[in-house]
Amino acid sequence: MNTEYFRLGPHVEAARAGGQPLVALETVVVSFGLPRPINLQVAHEMEDAVRAEGAVPATIGLLEGRVVIGLTSAELAEFARGENLRKVSRRDIPVALARKEKGATTVAATVWAAARAGIRVVATGGIGGVHRGAPFDVSNDLPTLATEPVLVVCAGPKAILDLRATREWLETHGIPVLGWGIETMPAFYSASSGLPVDARVDTAEEAAAIARVHWTLGGKGILVTVPPPADFALPMERLEAILEEAMAEAERAGVQGWALTPFLLARVAERTGGESVALNRALLIENARIAARIARALEA
Repeated sequence: MNTEYFRLGPHVEAARAGGQPLVALETVVVSFGLPRPINLQVAHEMEDAVRAEGAVPATIGLLEGRVVIGLTSAELAEFARGENLRKVSRRDIPVALARKEKGATTVAATVWAAARAGIRVVATGGIGGVHRGAPFDVSNDLPTLATEPVLVVCAGPKAILDLRATREWLETHGIPVLGWGIETMPAFYSASSGLPVDARVDTAEEAAAIARVHWTLGGKGILVTVPPPADFALPMERLEAILEEAMAEAERAGVQGWALTPFLLARVAERTGGESVALNRALLIENARIAARIARALEA
């Protein structure tokens, strides 16, 4: 790993020296995806969930011209404040590093950085994908999964996307989609998209065994999709009605590009009376917990 552009946090260095399993976590959800002050609370809860399962969290962000693998608590608080902060996907990394900008990493940037550091497991909420009505608009989360040997634990693609097209993209590019205790891929806020997974897994050991074979045979990314906790999940029909209204509003307001996702998620939060925020919190913590179990199984 190039130390000119990368820095390991002290707890990550200690984990590597001791052979402990690591789980990478993104920072966009902290800086842009959740309201304050819950964003910092959730960031710490995700890290605590990873530790509780016997792994070490490595939250990733860009600081002072380096990709930091394993932010300290003080650094994480900086990201939660969201001041003078750039949202960083893979294309933005060289610009942000050259200009020494502070950057919160998307799933794509986190997966890319984790792979450079030899970390095989990433936990997040929902992944990006193919946008509705714009099949040419594909989140870099997908091509990054197609090129980096990393397992991502998530609640499926964000429900604001074209889920069928996203599922087809994953299949076309050889990215296995596993369902954690389920036969259909979840849709972030909803328990099922109605689209089949490639295989159901019921334990971390099953997921780890499939990942090992996938990587041994030259495969790259792999998804483990976890349904949102049942007490929090939103019915797909209700969510679709809210999204259609929010997307029409975004079109009228000219909201597009990277600003569209946070705009739509904010509208969903408003129109569910905060239910979606509580759901996001619950699924992020659950995904971190499952990711840690899989990371530990991979080391066994």
